[in-house]
Amino acid sequence: MAIAKAERLMNLALCLLGTRRPLSKRELRGSIEAYLEAGNDESFNRMFERDKDDLRELGLVIETVENLEGETGYLARRDSNRLPPVSLDAEEAAALGLAAKVWQQARLAGAASGALQKLRAGGMPEAGDPYEGQHSAIEPRIPVHEAAFEPLMLACRDRRPVVFDYRKSTAAHPETRQVEPWALECWRGHWYLAGFDRDRGAERVFRLSRITGKVRSRAGKYTAQVPDVVTVRETVASWAGESADRSARIRLRTGAGYPLRAKATSVKEGGDGWDELEIPYGHGLDAWLVEFGPDVLVVEPADLRADVVDRLRAVALG
Repeated sequence: MAIAKAERLMNLALCLLGTRRPLSKRELRGSIEAYLEAGNDESFNRMFERDKDDLRELGLVIETVENLEGETGYLARRDSNRLPPVSLDAEEAAALGLAAKVWQQARLAGAASGALQKLRAGGMPEAGDPYEGQHSAIEPRIPVHEAAFEPLMLACRDRRPVVFDYRKSTAAHPETRQVEPWALECWRGHWYLAGFDRDRGAERVFRLSRITGKVRSRAGKYTAQVPDVVTVRETVASWAGESADRSARIRLRTGAGYPLRAKATSVKEGGDGWDELEIPYGHGLDAWLVEFGPDVLVVEPADLRADVVDRLRAVALG
């Protein structure tokens, strides 16, 4: 049975780090099981050179030493491959503590807690909250309720294509999407995935709460290049109308619709029990306005008013 490359690299690294003297290729071949299975000398030499280059690329410092018998030996001295001690002040330690709290509801909770324990064992100060008093009521959280979060997080990390069923806000039924996931980001309490939609041949952003069923992994490599910067928030803001050039004018009942008031670019009190608001107009605004029922009247544009009327009529006939 072939030994996995990761295991072979680990065994080679342990041999080089554990020796007190340089080891020759012959000695390394006799110590590592995978090299014993390599076959002839040429195959072993190619495998060893690739492995050595891979370990160096990963950051392991491997020294090459010529011994008295003319053989080349290899070793990785521990003092050359030791990270400097981690030194954090009280505020830096508190910032890491706050960051770990953010992930208490997700798969990363265990890793975050374990990392903090190791840092504290290494001397990181058990600092209190440097912002205590002014911000003591703040308890940072990133809620992760969607079942799709964990498999998509792993798919983004491993660069693995996925398939899932997705229901758009304007659709009655979900449809299957084949996606090469790039990044996950939380925006205004909702998680979004940015990636390359294979069926549409373009970048798309998906809201995790609209993913139905399981996220299924697919074999194979990405077909599109992952951008250096994935602007999830900017894309979602533009899609939601936050950055749109167009605006909508609505009448809102006095004392109602506070989320709409927070979004408004201007508010004029009407004095007749209704206020007039200007709000950014983008995709999905009609569905949001319907949620406020009789407390909202759309003045303009006409297409938005028609969309809201159609939605209300559908609800009434529903």
